Amino acid sequence: MPLSRRFLILAEGSFGPLSSKTANACIRYVPDEVAAVLDSGTAGRTAQDVLGFGGSIPVVANFAAGMAHRPTALLIGIAPAGGQFPDAWRPIVGDALRAGLDVWSGLHTLLGDDGEFAVLAAATGSTIRDLRRAPEGLDVASGRVRDLDATVVLTVGTDCNIGKMTAQLQVQSTVRQLGHRVNFAATGQTGILVEGRGIAVDAVIADFIAGAAESLTIEAAEGADIVLVEGQGSLIHPAYSGVTLGLMHGALPHAMVLCAQPSRTTIHRNPWVEIPPLSDMIRLYEGAMEVLRPSPVIAIALNTFDLEDRDARIAIERVRSETGLPTTDPVRYEPLVIAEAIAAFHVERTSGAGDTVP
Repeated sequence: MPLSRRFLILAEGSFGPLSSKTANACIRYVPDEVAAVLDSGTAGRTAQDVLGFGGSIPVVANFAAGMAHRPTALLIGIAPAGGQFPDAWRPIVGDALRAGLDVWSGLHTLLGDDGEFAVLAAATGSTIRDLRRAPEGLDVASGRVRDLDATVVLTVGTDCNIGKMTAQLQVQSTVRQLGHRVNFAATGQTGILVEGRGIAVDAVIADFIAGAAESLTIEAAEGADIVLVEGQGSLIHPAYSGVTLGLMHGALPHAMVLCAQPSRTTIHRNPWVEIPPLSDMIRLYEGAMEVLRPSPVIAIALNTFDLEDRDARIAIERVRSETGLPTTDPVRYEPLVIAEAIAAFHVERTSGAGDTVP
């Protein structure tokens, strides 16, 4: 991926803490590459005003106002259920291509396959980058991760859109500061955008999901002591559990970090599915891995963005007491306790006292 990008992020009608996952990650982790956000509903404010981070990145009302900030690319800033492209955005994408901007998209709808957009891109020399386009040549998983020396840690969750990618990105630098070589394996379109490489496993044919996770993990293990694999979905999600299990069985993690949101009691957009207690979720994930590779949950990452500080700290302490595991919100507070849990597990495993399966 090019080193020089300057995004106008398209989040029309959706810019917010929960509704613009791709935009938010880009603003948090590569803010220098963001020129502006397009959202008429919050125009005139800044990313800091809307999200609580992002500094002075401006929010503009329309495409013309966005072009005043000299972007080089338009980024589709949302990750909606089903990953479909909003038809109302066609004129904006068309204007971007006519203006010579590249277009970056993480949707399941592949914009590069759209006839109108392809013609416009060819006419101006623009590039359409579909981050969810699955690579060719993927194979089924065969357990090759078992041959790696690196310790593999996967984030798993009680639900979707709960912080699995963010938790890994937050602890990555801290694990590195503790003296370990660490790489991040991106398994979703937003992680790919931040990391610059990866495979969106939810866009892969079902038979090859685990194989894609396996190849990603092996690639990330090159030159690394620890591989932090980005989790997807949830084992209890009625729509996305298949991706979760395929990722678990392909990456074959030595350990897992469970991500949860204390205020969320049911699956997002599926209120008929109650989220079990965390102790039950831990047993569920550990049980799903046990036959292939014993993989304990070693820490809890909470998403407390919607709680006041006092309530967030109470929730963290309650979960720590109930599970006996290191617990924090790695975005709101220092991620050290999770990083230390990962580092300690790695040291124990590689000293011969840990993993009972290669």
